[in-house]
Formats: sequence, structure tokens, C-alpha cells
Amino acid sequence: MNPSSSGWIHKFINDFPKKLLIDNYASPNVFYEQLKNTGFIYGVSVSTVLNEPISDLNLTKEEYTKVNLFHALWFTFFSENPKKSHEDAIETIVSFYKSIERGKRSFFQKLGFSTSPSENLEKIISARLQESNNLLKTDATSLLTYALLYVDVLAFSYYLTEPEGLKSYMDGLETVLIENSALALQSKKEKNKYDHLVIDLVSASSEFYDVQPKRQFTGLSLLERQFILDICCLAVWDDKILDDSELEFLTALNSRLNFSEAHLTQNIETLIHFSTTNAQKIKLFEYAHPVAQFYKQSSKMVKLLILRNKRRLLTELNESGELLVLLGQSTTRDLSGEEKIKVKEQLLDIFKTVPSLTIFMLPGGALLLPLFVKLIPKLLPSAFQENRVEDEKK
Repeated sequence: MNPSSSGWIHKFINDFPKKLLIDNYASPNVFYEQLKNTGFIYGVSVSTVLNEPISDLNLTKEEYTKVNLFHALWFTFFSENPKKSHEDAIETIVSFYKSIERGKRSFFQKLGFSTSPSENLEKIISARLQESNNLLKTDATSLLTYALLYVDVLAFSYYLTEPEGLKSYMDGLETVLIENSALALQSKKEKNKYDHLVIDLVSASSEFYDVQPKRQFTGLSLLERQFILDICCLAVWDDKILDDSELEFLTALNSRLNFSEAHLTQNIETLIHFSTTNAQKIKLFEYAHPVAQFYKQSSKMVKLLILRNKRRLLTELNESGELLVLLGQSTTRDLSGEEKIKVKEQLLDIFKTVPSLTIFMLPGGALLLPLFVKLIPKLLPSAFQENRVEDEKK
């Protein structure tokens, strides 16, 4: 299964029986804990809820996130409607996402829906992730990483029982999450410039209002309270240090959420374990210069495309003698302007024959060619790489 290709939802729900996707979890809270173990709640999915591989491919964080978001929505639907069909579930999830459209020009107006409900849902989920990982981060909400995607799941649960008032519910929940995240950052003894940035954005935003630490959390479900606690733990953990003032804030918050001290300890230990085990920086807020972020994401995407189309690309390159020679020479010397034009034109011709690489043919796609040329030596015969390897060793 390839979550970046059309038809992955249909394959996912047909490859795995209802017992694995739904029945194995005794309650929504049990499913939530399993979802947290994947990293989804922390905004960094490194696996799926299932205890078995879902694909022969080496999936990316975004692809794992897609699957986890869909699985969480799927589980939520059948927890409330165990006798409904797959078709009912997909149509309801699509209707839910359409209902939370807030009147502005959004990805829904650009998706180009097909006749297949599952493929429409795939487009919606992809667009939802893209919206959550917007490069132009200008306010507190857009600074949030994939961690806030679980709000979709909580809102979908609300939608299944009370479709009216959904927008107000989502606005209120996001407000509580962001306000308390800002309070968590305020509790830090040593704040970096990004902590101050988030605090200032929340304080200055007309969408949010002043919050006192003693604010009561009345009428919230167990999962809503649990998610607020996990988000606030994540907010103070970006430096991998939990100082006295941060612990004091979390302890007070935990008490107001009506959890035991042992519950808070367990949640902190779970976060520390995930962070240590996966040896990567997990954080609630994402900061990066837009250009640097674009290059980083583009580099990952091009590398993934190369690896997944390696066999086809190697065949096409071998059939293009001049291009293969020029690419080989580019590993040891700078190509002339004329040679670079030849490489560009011949590469674009090859991309036309490989469906997954047609992204390079889109407007602006040629900007990614230098990244492709930089990574392409991985495909070339070893004779072309010998000098490059020697240079790296020097």
C-alpha cells in the first residue's frame, strides 16, 4: 500500500479486517493510547496503530500521519455506528470535512473531486495535512505541527452526535488548546525567542482572550481532557528538560483536569520514552525560514521519488547515453551552461515517461531539478561514483 498514490484507503480497509481496525480496541481511550504510541498525538507519526506492517515501502512521517488520521476517524465512526457500512463511513467523513469549511477559499474548492468517495477522502486528507504544515506560518494556529490534527477526530466524534454547533465546538477546543499551550510556555524559566513569539502571537490575536491559570474545564470528555494534558506536556518538552516551574504548571493543570498525580507521571514518562526511543526532536510548534523549510521538504520528496522509481529511472537513464555520461561527469566537475541545458531537457523528457515524476513538469517543477541531479548519483553505476566517494573521504 502506498499512501501517496490513489486508492490507498480502499486497499487499507480491504487488506485489514474489521477485527484489526476496530474490534481490537476495547474503548476510544484504549485506541487513543495506541495512537499516542505511534507519535500521532505528538505530531510525529513513526508507525501505525496496527502491530503489523501496512506496506513494503519505507513510509514517510506524512504518510504514516495520513493513515493514522484516517484510522482514527474510521474507528470513531464505527464505535458510534457498529452496524453501518464502509460506504456510510466514507460518505460521513467526507460530509464532516465539508461541514467544517469556514467560508474562505480553501483546498476544497481546488481538489477536483472524482466519482469515487474514497479517492475524494484521500484528497481531503492530503490537503488537510498540507494545510497543517503550511510553510507560511504567520499566526499561533499555523505554527502548530501535526499534533493538532487530533482535533479533527474529537470534532468528528462531536459531529456524529451533535452536527449542529460544530464550528463553535472546534473553535472553542482549539482556543483552549492554544491558550493552555501558551501558558505552558510561560511557565518555562528559560524561554527562547520562539517561545516568546508564540506567547506574543496568542496574546495579540483577536481570536483569543486572556486566560487565568485557574480556569475550570467543565463539560469536557475524558479524551478532550487527556489531549489538553498531552499537548501541554509537549509544549514544555521541546528542550527535553522539565524544570520545577514547568512541573508545577503541569501539576496544577493535571489537578484542574481531574486526573491523579500518577496519571500525570505516566503521561510524562510516555512522552519521554517516545522522544528517547525515536531519537528525534518532537515539538508542538514548528519554526523555520520558509525558504529553508521549502528546500528541506523538497529534498525529502525528491529523494523519496528517486528511491521509489529507482528501477524505472535506471532503465531510462541507461537508454539515454549522453545524459548518463553528463550526469556521471557532474559528480567530478561542473557542467558547462550548454551541458546543463541538455541535462535539463533530457531529464524532463524522461520524467514524462514516469508518472510519479510528472511533478517536475508542473510550473516551477524545474526548480527541483538541481536537487534531483544532486541525488541521482545513487542510481548511477559505481564507476561514475568512485571519485565522488574519494572526495568525501578526504
